Amino acid sequence: MQIQKTQILVILSIVLLISNIIFAWLYVSSKVEIRSLQAKVESQKVNISVLSFTQLFMEKVLHGSKEVSFDDRLQLENSVRDLNDKEIFDSWQTFTKAKDSTEVQHDFYALFQLLLKKITS
Repeated sequence: MQIQKTQILVILSIVLLISNIIFAWLYVSSKVEIRSLQAKVESQKVNISVLSFTQLFMEKVLHGSKEVSFDDRLQLENSVRDLNDKEIFDSWQTFTKAKDSTEVQHDFYALFQLLLKKITS
């Protein structure tokens, strides 16, 4: 009788140990997956911000038939600052400081390429 109780306790202990190992593995793998998903969400947030700025840029600068107003410039400037991306901000600054149409075209192309690169990466 005593041997049966001991065997049952050993078997029960082994089952509990195995179940603890399985649950620990599931917990760790879930944590890894959550971190991966959080990184994807952050990437999507950046993409949405860059796309919003790009859309605003297209509306105010490219589709505008007249000179960009002060309010539109301010809105664009705030939007690019909200991206918190030094590379995009520097490219924007270069674009806004262009002196002639050739320089504007070159700097626009560089800024637009950078925006597309940020979205696809």
